[in-house]
Parts: sequence; structure tokens; C-alpha cells
Amino acid sequence: MRRVLAALLLATPLLLPGARAWAQAESREGIYLQNQILQLRQELDQLRRGGGAAAPVPVPRGAAPAAPQGELVGALLDRVSTLEEETRRLRGRLDQAEYQNRTLAQQVEKLQGDLDYRLQQVEGGTPRAAAPAAPAPRAPSPGQSLPPVAGGAAAAPATTPAVARTPERALAEGQAALARRDYAAAEVAAKEALAARGSPRAYDARLLLADAEYGQRNWQDAAVAYGEAYKANQKGSRAAEALVGFGSSLANLNQKREACDAFALVQSEHPQLRGALKERLEAGRQRAGCR
Repeated sequence: MRRVLAALLLATPLLLPGARAWAQAESREGIYLQNQILQLRQELDQLRRGGGAAAPVPVPRGAAPAAPQGELVGALLDRVSTLEEETRRLRGRLDQAEYQNRTLAQQVEKLQGDLDYRLQQVEGGTPRAAAPAAPAPRAPSPGQSLPPVAGGAAAAPATTPAVARTPERALAEGQAALARRDYAAAEVAAKEALAARGSPRAYDARLLLADAEYGQRNWQDAAVAYGEAYKANQKGSRAAEALVGFGSSLANLNQKREACDAFALVQSEHPQLRGALKERLEAGRQRAGCR
């Protein structure tokens, strides 16, 4: 249970190893360039002192065999300037990567507090509803229970609007796009609905975005969107749908243990799951090799 709650935090930990590895690679490249600059500066010092023992600048075959000392110094200075500029660029990228890494770590730490509270509720024996549906302030719109890769309710084909769509219209057209497997259009519609602050359909828009990312095989983005949707309303009527999508995304990311934990949580909190969502749950468990 702890593993699935930890994985569910936003799926942000999936991003941290890549960020660290990228920062380390940038650091190694920067050190290599600094060593080159140091070597060139030493060669310049020798030339300026008239030692003449510095290593020559590499020249292509067939070029002039030797160049005046002034030209050699100029070439070395150009190389130093180029390498210093490259070092500054890499340092900027490294600083940015380290900042992003710190930000992700802070997000994980903050979400860990939310998980601890949730874990206390689960382990404390908080009663669970027998049915998957829980009281919700709004009625589900057509196509809300669609799995990401299955057909859904019929709707009018999306058209290019002359003016900005309302969140409701964007969602309706996004669900229609999802039903005909136009995942890119569904993603655009979901993001458009999410951009409208204060919209009561933000939860549905986030699930639509998750389904669109899943349909495009963007497993990591789908896991993040499903996880955020579940966290936003863990007792909502679509909580099981978000959890199944989250587990399926983790299974496709080869995070099989965490995926099985997510599926186990679905079975525990929604024992009467049935229909297309039940089939999707079983398919995900089979893909992850859950017992």
C-alpha cells in the first residue's frame, strides 16, 4: 500500500533519476572543457615567453606546414574563447538542471505529507464505500467512463471555432475527438479547458488530458495526469478510472510493482468494479504480471 501511495504522488519520482543523470553528464562535459582551456592557456603562456615548445594547433592534411608565431597565438586565443563560451553555456544548462531537480525534490517532499495523511486514513480502518460511485456535486458528462483506447459515445465532429471555446464546449469536443481516436485534438481541448481558471469541469478536463496522453503512448505524462486527477478527488465517481489509468501507465513504464499496487488499491476501494473499466483493470494486471 505504501508503494502505490508513494508512486501516486504525481509520478514525479519517475522524472528525478533522468534529471540527475543529465546534470551529471553536463558537469562532466564542463570539466572536460575547463581542462582543455587550462591546457591552451599553458600553451599560450609558453608561446608568449618565447619557449616555442607548445603543441601545435591541429591542421588538416595538405595545409601549410607551419604558420607564423603570431598566427599560432591568434588561433590558440580563438580556441580559448570558443571553449570558454561553450563552458559558460554548459554551466547555464547545468544550473537549470540543478534548479529543476531541486524543484522536483521539493514537490515530492510536499506530496509525501499528503500521502502520509492518506496512509493514516487507509491503515486506520476508514470505512470504504461498497460501490465505486461516491457522492459528487455534478453529473458525469457523456463519455466520461471511456477507457483511453476504446471508442465512446457519439458526438458531433469537432470544428475549428471562430472564437475561444467555453470549457464545456472544449470538453464536449475533446471527448468526441477521444472517441474517434484523435488524441492530439483531445489533448488540445483538455488543455484549453484546464486553462479556464475556476471551471467546475477541471477534474474532467484533467482526466481527458490523461486519456489523450495515454492514447498517444506518452506513458509518463499520462501517469502524472492520472495521479493528479486521483489526488484531486480520491472519493469521486471517477477515482477508480484515474487509478486504473495510473496503474496502466506505470505498467507501460515497466514500473510493474507499483502498477500492481495501484491495481490492488482499485480492487480494495472499488470491489464492485465492472464493465469496460473492469476489463481494462484486468488487462493492466496481466500486462504487469500481477498475482
